[in-house]
Amino acid sequence: MSAKSVLFLGGTGVISSAAVELAADRGWEVTVLNRGASSVRPLPAGVETVQADVRDADAVTRALGKRRFDVVADFLSFTPDQLHLDTFRDRTGQYVFISSASAYQTPPSRLPVTESTPLRNPFWEYSRNKIACEDALVAEYRATGYPITIVRPSHTYDRTMLPTLGGWTDIERMRRGAPVVVHGDGSSLWTITHTRDFAVGFVGLLGHPGAIGHPFHITGDEAPTWDAIYRALGAAAGVEPVLAHVTSDMIAAASPDLGPGLLGDKSHSMVFDNSKLKALVPDFGQRTLFADGAQEILDWYDADASRRVADPAQDALFDRLVAEHT
Repeated sequence: MSAKSVLFLGGTGVISSAAVELAADRGWEVTVLNRGASSVRPLPAGVETVQADVRDADAVTRALGKRRFDVVADFLSFTPDQLHLDTFRDRTGQYVFISSASAYQTPPSRLPVTESTPLRNPFWEYSRNKIACEDALVAEYRATGYPITIVRPSHTYDRTMLPTLGGWTDIERMRRGAPVVVHGDGSSLWTITHTRDFAVGFVGLLGHPGAIGHPFHITGDEAPTWDAIYRALGAAAGVEPVLAHVTSDMIAAASPDLGPGLLGDKSHSMVFDNSKLKALVPDFGQRTLFADGAQEILDWYDADASRRVADPAQDALFDRLVAEHT
């Protein structure tokens, strides 16, 4: 019997790269379609690559011809007009759309969040666009039986991604003893998931008949406080960080770039019930705690000076926030 085939739209990002690797390891015929290779997350040997502009449906069709895939995994659609439903109509047994856990009711009226938690985020356009994509997919499934599966990752990271407000600027501030700005009082709970753990849940859903028509979030079971997240990074960086707490509203007012994602996502406690996923994918579970993930992150940055780039504008912003609000 021939191996099942999966096409990744995307495939070299923080969330998708580990899923590509695991699918290939588990014997899937993996094809990745995007605009080009990634030097940060190179594809495993044996993975087929197809180059095309995913925003151009005609270019995608030309690049793929009349090929059919058992699964199409769409990591690159962010608005309904970007979905590739017509491109793969009758050419796939499952269309997996990567949405976002930030689509859930914000702030949530009850915890833990389940897949039946309402979708509503009045703070962040990114999340509202993902909700609109989900609405279009569900409508198509109801009308025609289009074989959709919706996946909602929460905050997923790999060794290249610092999860804090300032990224490497925060680590640089920690190491020179400057206060690091943490939103709120630092006690809200935040689910953070290593991409390797996400991949186990994701690949387990590929080709699974019980996943058709359903949404699943794929998140870790660990939900540390934000203070604990910053302290874990400090420990990995070899220092005890000085934490300065500033309200999310004040940070958002001072930084329009940080505001939407902060008010629409990170400022609220988010804890998830993963039982729906585990019923279909029993080998899913959290194997990488953030304390270990934090060390992977710092080891990666410390291995190459070119990765350790602080942002002077952010540094000045944090100095200002600390001076004015702590």
